[in-house]
Amino acid sequence: MIAVTGATGKLGRLVIASLLQRIPANEIVAAVRNPGKAAELAAQGVTIREADYTRPATLEAAFAGIDKLLLISSSEIGQRVQHHRNVIDAARRAGVKLFVYTSLLHADTSQINLAEEHRQTEAAILASGLPYVILRNGWYTENYEDTVRSAVQNGVLVGSAGDGRISSASRADYAEAAAVVLTSEGHEGKVYELAGDEAWTMDDLAREISRQVGRDIPYRNVDPGEYASLLIRSGIPEAYARMIADWDVAIAAGSLFDDGRQLSALIQRPTTPMARTVEAWLKQNR
Repeated sequence: MIAVTGATGKLGRLVIASLLQRIPANEIVAAVRNPGKAAELAAQGVTIREADYTRPATLEAAFAGIDKLLLISSSEIGQRVQHHRNVIDAARRAGVKLFVYTSLLHADTSQINLAEEHRQTEAAILASGLPYVILRNGWYTENYEDTVRSAVQNGVLVGSAGDGRISSASRADYAEAAAVVLTSEGHEGKVYELAGDEAWTMDDLAREISRQVGRDIPYRNVDPGEYASLLIRSGIPEAYARMIADWDVAIAAGSLFDDGRQLSALIQRPTTPMARTVEAWLKQNR
């Protein structure tokens, strides 16, 4: 049996969809905080089990009889380490035979402020003695959907990433990689640096938006403090706005660039180009 935590989230649903193309539904467990949100998965024959990162008793019950477990990192920034430790401990007690974790690209060296919780989680996995695979996911191109829509509306793309190169891929690409690892052999003990085949800059993104909408939308690089202020004025909470601006500083320093092509090697096809993902968003607005 294969279990996926966070299975009703954006990544989790895509992992389940990819697993369903590879193995029977009755071999898949969707481990979710709110089973009521998993009716669509249950209708496909997937087993639904309650698994709340904050309630260890639910985790151990959810992982009973599970051979391979995918821990999709918690969305609660600042609380992730404890959430993940609860999952790791429950998996160890349940006798899980392979523990797979979605980490961050180059988590060991990344300057992105999200990396520290991933570093601590990776250390806890290694200390647990569980057989493991670490999937260090790069940026999802989907992270820029709101940014692109705002640029089209305002006629300018704004950020603080400078000439930093972003090796993004679609969320579905990363989901497929997880499904491959969960349904094939030879991955135990490996750390995969997963990123898109084609790296791009914010200038490249602005040019692509301009090409697709048929008018010039330039990229304006601003000081991180100014960028955070602009985000706050647009309605984004201050703490999150400053975090986004900090991400751009790390991007400018190269934290989201990778040219190893381990993602496309795992899924045995090219990763989804940024332009194709942007096209899908813009078509929705037409």
